[in-house]
Amino acid sequence: MKNQWKISTKVVRGGYSPKSSEPLVLPIYQSTTYKYDDADFVAGLFDLKAEGHMYTRISNPTVSALEEKISLLEGGVGAVATASGQAAIMLALLNICQAGQHIVAASTLYGGTHNLLAVTFKKLGIEVTFVDPELPAEELKKYIRPNTRALYAETIGNPSLNIIDFEKFSYIARENGIPLIIDNTFATPYLCRPFEHGANIVIHSTTKHIDGHATSVGGIIVDGGNFDWNNGKFPELTEPDPSYHGLKYYEAFGEKAYITKVRVTLLRDMGPSLSPFNAFLTNLGLETLAIRMKQHSENALQLAKFLEGHEKVAWVKYPGLPSHPSYSLSQKYLPLGAGGILAFGVKGGVEKGKNFINNVKLASLVVHVGDIRTYVLHPASTTHRQLSEEEQIASGVSPDLIRVSVGIEDIEDIIADFDQALKKA
Repeated sequence: MKNQWKISTKVVRGGYSPKSSEPLVLPIYQSTTYKYDDADFVAGLFDLKAEGHMYTRISNPTVSALEEKISLLEGGVGAVATASGQAAIMLALLNICQAGQHIVAASTLYGGTHNLLAVTFKKLGIEVTFVDPELPAEELKKYIRPNTRALYAETIGNPSLNIIDFEKFSYIARENGIPLIIDNTFATPYLCRPFEHGANIVIHSTTKHIDGHATSVGGIIVDGGNFDWNNGKFPELTEPDPSYHGLKYYEAFGEKAYITKVRVTLLRDMGPSLSPFNAFLTNLGLETLAIRMKQHSENALQLAKFLEGHEKVAWVKYPGLPSHPSYSLSQKYLPLGAGGILAFGVKGGVEKGKNFINNVKLASLVVHVGDIRTYVLHPASTTHRQLSEEEQIASGVSPDLIRVSVGIEDIEDIIADFDQALKKA
């Protein structure tokens, strides 16, 4: 029945179904460990033959409810929550990639993701090639190698705000027998469900729109259950794992092989677990996702239109504007709205832009996006500071770019604040 619910119902009622006399609101199971009545049952847990919780580093009832809800929202077969979005990206890729192997990623990524892939993964012996996602499919295919393990991109680029062409990227992934892994943080499952467009694995920084209130750092990996891990390219999922007495994940868990392996190997060994308290707060915020994303998108579109006509503004980027290069893709993949993030440049360049940031009153200068408040930021000197100037340009970050996370305050107040700040700049 839950699969037939509309998304506005799923965000409220999914994941946790209390029985008679149980708490109506998802409880916080603030416990590291669990009691059992039978020694053989515990042995079965450790052999992955019984269902239950072993240790909160690996699973916890509060965290599991959040995982189930987000998997339901995305249309996946299972999910693993992590301590941060960065941890989710790391585990999602390391689950199928090791030293001597290769990943192809869109160049238009969040700066932290770019650094993880370009610097940290390089130290691990994993090579990542960054490609312009606007290239034709035949050009992009040339970057795929025999040892390429995944194709990686964001639904909405951060902060270039390009919309990924799912049709093109999923075609390339299928043709080469590799999974398409998508970071859906900016769009959320309310605006876009990547599995419906050919993605195989979805990642979120739940710290952003899913939490929605800037209270809880977290991340999640969702498995679409729609990739053939038995195609001969992924022996880690089809050959015996010595740490589980020769268990073969694909043979034992079928469509859930990938997400099971994330939990029982990487989450177990590396330990970037989401705390039960953060899972509780994230779930609480998630309950209003549908109404928040509607308002974020409506406010962002109105602010973008205002800025586009302002005499002090040099340019505006928002996928919901006909002037944006990704407008047609936005209409195709984001029919309910283009999200709450926009970017623009102030006439006069970087210094004028900084003057604008220093003069906002309602909006705040914050290194964050995706909650109920309006924020402004200069990515070139903050979130993308570790990138070279060439890398910044390739990721869509020009020196004068100001990123705006548009909140759900009254749009007239947001516009008035931006107008006064622009006039002072």
